Amino acid sequence: MYSVFSTDYKLNAKAMTHIPVLLHESIQGLAIKEGGIYVDCTTNRGGHSIEIAKTLGKKGTLICIDLDQEALASAEKTLREIKNAPTFHFVHSNFRHLKGILSTLSISHVDGILADLGLSSQELDESGRGFSFRFDEPLQMTFNAHPTEDMVTAEEIVNYWSGETIADILYAYSDEAYRGRIARAIVEYRKEKPIKTTHQLVEIIASVVPASYRHRKTHFATKTFQALRMAVNDELGSINELIESLPSILNPHGRACFITFHSTEDRIVKQGLRARSDTLKIINKKAIVPQERELQENPRARSAQLRIIEKI
Repeated sequence: MYSVFSTDYKLNAKAMTHIPVLLHESIQGLAIKEGGIYVDCTTNRGGHSIEIAKTLGKKGTLICIDLDQEALASAEKTLREIKNAPTFHFVHSNFRHLKGILSTLSISHVDGILADLGLSSQELDESGRGFSFRFDEPLQMTFNAHPTEDMVTAEEIVNYWSGETIADILYAYSDEAYRGRIARAIVEYRKEKPIKTTHQLVEIIASVVPASYRHRKTHFATKTFQALRMAVNDELGSINELIESLPSILNPHGRACFITFHSTEDRIVKQGLRARSDTLKIINKKAIVPQERELQENPRARSAQLRIIEKI
């Protein structure tokens, strides 16, 4: 289910950078207590964890979780260089297992949790796993860089799942207006040959959506790729399980910050937090969004929203 490991994992030699979104706002939202115990549920290469660690000090504890083992090892290398660093635990897992992870570490409660639910720049641009329609890559879309045979991939979904199920995925995870057309086109195409690459899928989508849809500011394949990625990684299920665990693992006045990047994700977070209003107090009634300066430096932050809660 998960493993705690050190830096003996072989790192990719290519230098990688990632701009953490809503960094100042999320660190401020966590209201970090020096010497406390905190969790970065989606560590990636450590953008948010670096600032959490600096604020915590050497008496604190920071648990860093990520499904991408290579990214997590890269984060560990960076975080180990921080002076007066807290105690670190690096865990290769899905944050949906947080309660079990804490139990394994003999930790019952934490003071804060951060979950940045967006894809990193590296996953989009350099992973080679088919997250982006801009590159011709295998249709994998797993957050785990080294998926096991029992893991679902986007290639499996588009080649073997029914058209009805594919249409349902496009509706549930991205509210794709042309889900029926796209699903039917996928089924027809795969009768002739397997769909194995991102560009094949883009061509299929382009062949059935209206010209006006193809020439919008947002790429016409965005919602299909988003929906497949979310289905492959059961992202909404993971978010729900994390939210469900909050009342039992947060200390009184402990906080959790959620950064979302699209309406489906944000709706799940908002509804999940409101459903537990007897134990979780919502700090910001309106989602916090990036300031203009951040958007100029990082246009990919444009859809980000931050929601903060506190354990009563």
